Amino acid sequence: MNFNFFKLLLFSLILILSVHSCKQNKESENEFSNNTDSLLKKLNDSQGKDVLVIAHRGDWRNFPENSVEAIESAINMGVDMVELDVKKTKDNHLIIMHDATLDRTTTGKGLVSEWTLDSIKKLYLKNGAGIYTKYRIPTLEEALNTCKGKILVNLDGAYDYFNEAFEIAKISGTTNQIVLKGYNKKASEVLSDFGEKLDTIIFMPIINLDTDNDPIQTISDYQSQLQVKAFEIVFSNDSSGVLTQFSKIKDNGSRVWVNSLWASLNAGHDDNEAVKNKDSIYGWFVNNGVNMIQTDRPEMLLEYLRERKLHN
Repeated sequence: MNFNFFKLLLFSLILILSVHSCKQNKESENEFSNNTDSLLKKLNDSQGKDVLVIAHRGDWRNFPENSVEAIESAINMGVDMVELDVKKTKDNHLIIMHDATLDRTTTGKGLVSEWTLDSIKKLYLKNGAGIYTKYRIPTLEEALNTCKGKILVNLDGAYDYFNEAFEIAKISGTTNQIVLKGYNKKASEVLSDFGEKLDTIIFMPIINLDTDNDPIQTISDYQSQLQVKAFEIVFSNDSSGVLTQFSKIKDNGSRVWVNSLWASLNAGHDDNEAVKNKDSIYGWFVNNGVNMIQTDRPEMLLEYLRERKLHN
């Protein structure tokens, strides 16, 4: 075979493969973008019949909590949002960590605030049983890059670090995916703290029915001043009149988020009880008008909702 012809053939093949690869990457990017758009559309539909599922600290039953791997697992199972906790290191880097100390979830000991990022990066995460794994502690930027275009992100504990978190979100191109939560704050305070940034990120108030003296007024203030997309409702007993107002809250433009994590957050309607009888727990949420559920058992909740055509 003529050598020049062979080189031309080889160059053509490489060019074809390159074009195909670029096309696949573009299609993948569009798919991710469309997924984010679809999730935001659902979140913005306060009366949507579909129930959004939030994985608490990611899929921590299969991977260490707040790890990149726990996030990826939640994405792969089709969760709508992942809840992540934010802490700051001694040298002012934001990492994903729930506790103020490293002892429970890592091979380190002491306060996160007394460790530099370089030192923290040498540690390993523990799994839910406290066993060391090969997985590392992610930065906020690493976590957001993992979520980019694929899933919504609820940042917990980030209120006081919001300006830094917002800059990281801008760098990663994920500002529109972030739901920032906060509690014990008036709507006017949130407006003062965040200003125009609220045009970019979504703020979600936490309403504790046990401690708020007038939760109905608090909800009304938020809806009139901020037009919030969702409220996280916490309650240790089910006697509060607010629990009968979920339809009205949704009529006024906000979804209703309830936690199924442990009994004190939901008057005993928790994930562990759902293992025994899913319909008595998750069915109770659905029947009472809840359309966002944060769970420690995302796979089980997704299965329940999909069987009832409440999640795709």
